[in-house]
Amino acid sequence: MHPSPPPGRTDDELATLDVTALLRYGIGFGGSHRTTLFGDGAVGAAVVLDRQGVLPRAVAFLAEVVRSGGTAYAATLPEPVPGDAAAQLVRDWLQSAASLVRTVEGDQDVARWLESVSALMALRLTYRTRTAGPGND
Repeated sequence: MHPSPPPGRTDDELATLDVTALLRYGIGFGGSHRTTLFGDGAVGAAVVLDRQGVLPRAVAFLAEVVRSGGTAYAATLPEPVPGDAAAQLVRDWLQSAASLVRTVEGDQDVARWLESVSALMALRLTYRTRTAGPGND
């Protein structure tokens, strides 16, 4: 008999994760912390931003800003993503990461994480659109 897999987390549970801390540990320490950042942390961030009406392309664009100008620069943007509450939340995330990023490689890690969040948001949006289509009410 195979052991059953651990239960997955719900959107509500993932939305309560401390993404700021996950960024700090994932960027600062790597290893299993980085795995958590790119796993549950990315999904939690995607859930929160999706619930605030942020579109995936806004997060993908922010990833390009980080890649081009660095995490510290992106953390100073007045509106890193649309919407006051979402912008403040993302700015907090970027400031947390920027406090640890010292290299171009670190900026690349943050950009890759943002790209992961964007991709997850796009998947969620696609799934929602397909399941809400005609005949799926």
